[in-house]
Amino acid sequence: MRTKSIEASLADSHSEERSLKRSLGVWDLAIMGVAVAVGAGIFSVGAKAAANNAGPSITIGFLLAAVTCGLAIMAYAEFASSVPVAGSAYTFTYATLGELLAWIIGWDLILEMLSASAVIASYWGVYLQEVVNIWGWDIPPKLSIFGLFDLNWAAFFIVAVLTTLLVLGTKLSSRVSAVLTILKVATVLFVIVVGAFFVKASNYTPFIPPSQPAQDSGTDAWHQSLFSFMSGAEPSMYGVFGLLAGASIVFFAFIGFDVVATSAEEVKNPKKNLPRGIFLGLGIVTVLYLSVSLVITGMVSYKDLAAAETPSLATAFVLVGADWAAQIISISILLGFTTVILVLLMGLARVLFSMSRDGLLPRSWSITSEKRKTPIRLQIGVGIAVALLAGLTNVDWLEEMINIGTLSAFVLVSLSILVLRKKYPNRELAYRMPWSPFLPILSAVLCFWLMLNLSTLTWLRFAIWLAIGLAIYFLYSRRNSRLGKERASYTEILGAELK
Repeated sequence: MRTKSIEASLADSHSEERSLKRSLGVWDLAIMGVAVAVGAGIFSVGAKAAANNAGPSITIGFLLAAVTCGLAIMAYAEFASSVPVAGSAYTFTYATLGELLAWIIGWDLILEMLSASAVIASYWGVYLQEVVNIWGWDIPPKLSIFGLFDLNWAAFFIVAVLTTLLVLGTKLSSRVSAVLTILKVATVLFVIVVGAFFVKASNYTPFIPPSQPAQDSGTDAWHQSLFSFMSGAEPSMYGVFGLLAGASIVFFAFIGFDVVATSAEEVKNPKKNLPRGIFLGLGIVTVLYLSVSLVITGMVSYKDLAAAETPSLATAFVLVGADWAAQIISISILLGFTTVILVLLMGLARVLFSMSRDGLLPRSWSITSEKRKTPIRLQIGVGIAVALLAGLTNVDWLEEMINIGTLSAFVLVSLSILVLRKKYPNRELAYRMPWSPFLPILSAVLCFWLMLNLSTLTWLRFAIWLAIGLAIYFLYSRRNSRLGKERASYTEILGAELK
């Protein structure tokens, strides 16, 4: 239960060999949030959730997810203005709830970002095939490696390119991401304007479709939500529970904003710029999501979306005969996924950097380059791991793992605000979460409620991941913790003096 003081975290950020360069401003952060959020959520996840879970009411699902994310981001913003150090929720938890819970959150963040990077990289390869098919090229999606296994070469390639870009520096990566983000946001606005001409009011009725028994894999206990499983309800789709399940699924679309918080140590004037950048990005993304969800469910019936094998934003345009728009969307999705992968790779490296600097992972991982002040070796290692996972494995089962990892972090960060206020009552902050303790508790409850609406199989996999993490902590991290060693050394000195 030992905690690391805010002063100690700030001191570590000035270490000569283990510090990061402050180069990001408000717009860099806002664009980073938009870059990582406007991707799978807006182009595919929303359509899937509308088709299989919520129907037109997925718009409410996006709103619920946005409100939940916004409450949690308030907590992140207060922490980031108080502890502007790399590591995000891990660092915040270490300062308030103790080392063990900090490790668990760090382990959850690794799950979130590793899974998300691999899943989106895999999707990138799928949509690259769609784009090359539009151009009439015939390129195989996978390459056989010595006849032993098949490599998703596109997923492997994009991770390698973006890792190289990150190694060259955070500011350069931010500029490239900004250009790609502007292009994909322009495409989203195009989709909203063009799609509005195809909207029919009849497609919004019923807005919350009546509940009906789940089909296919949803009929077994493993694929129904944990809440419905515990309450003994029959597996179902649509209705109020379908809406809530849809909100849990589209929460995937908002995971980027906790990733932005991992860059706190690279932000200029972080106490003011970090909260502003995060909230600006969240506002832009929420407006885009609500607009797109209204358009897509108004263009075609949710039943038609459900009939498609892999419903997406492009599916709606194909169904109304606007194939040309679907082609433009496919190219935009490719751009969108590129920026998502870029930010996630950076965020994963920063969490590992922070944990290794504290000794909970090998300290050698946290050494930064003298010239660029980035953890080059760690970033390359992250790139290799994600490239192999995305290129050689079936990553579909990882999708819901991303959500549960994020939500668990949101729960603890929200509750940590209460501890932060009690532990540091007189600390001056550029931003304070309003209406404490009501809003922090509400944020934690809403996040936990969304967790309960994820499948029982996801919870089982999450429990296994936590068990592995706890084994690593007690076998390695607890003994090698810098904080633990410092306290043990102090105790020995004190004991010697008493003798």
